[in-house]
Amino acid sequence: MKVLLLGPRRIGWEEKFRAYGDDMMQTEERLNGDEPWLDNTDVLVSYGYRHILRPAVFERFGIRAINLHISMLPWNRGADPNAWSFLEDTPKGVSIHVIDKGLDTGDLLLQEEVTMDDSETLRTSYDKLTRSIERLFWSHWEQLREGIIVPKPQPQGGSMHYKKDLNSYLHLFTDGWDTPVRLLIGRAKLRTEGRKSD
Repeated sequence: MKVLLLGPRRIGWEEKFRAYGDDMMQTEERLNGDEPWLDNTDVLVSYGYRHILRPAVFERFGIRAINLHISMLPWNRGADPNAWSFLEDTPKGVSIHVIDKGLDTGDLLLQEEVTMDDSETLRTSYDKLTRSIERLFWSHWEQLREGIIVPKPQPQGGSMHYKKDLNSYLHLFTDGWDTPVRLLIGRAKLRTEGRKSD
């Protein structure tokens, strides 16, 4: 199959896809939906992609348009999910979901809770989530590529954050991404989906 990876280049991923007999293309560019090479793509995988996809792009792939998101959806949709999971003390985990017109709102294909402890930093917790979602993805790649995992709607509720939302809390990141997470737990008021920002 032809796989389009949207997001930064991932070391070793091209070889892993090739081991399954798949060819991988990769881009970080914004797509319009009229790119001719999309017609030759079978599966769309978004991972760390910084643009919102237009329906003209994802609708052609159905449940083979998937996004890898390092949060326990519906919690922490949008930007900086790892940081918000500590700031608002919400569930931590990883989710693979179908891409739809919302931001991280598509039906769930795979999900896994990830346990964190007080010794973590923002960096180590991010690395742990990254390892977890990549392991989850590759252990189920054959089912994902064939479109045989039955999607299920996300639970009601959750939370959403935009990049600018973190600005009010950056002063808490005393050691940047090496800040211990124990210093951040519960430091932001939980803003559930549908409520205005504070």
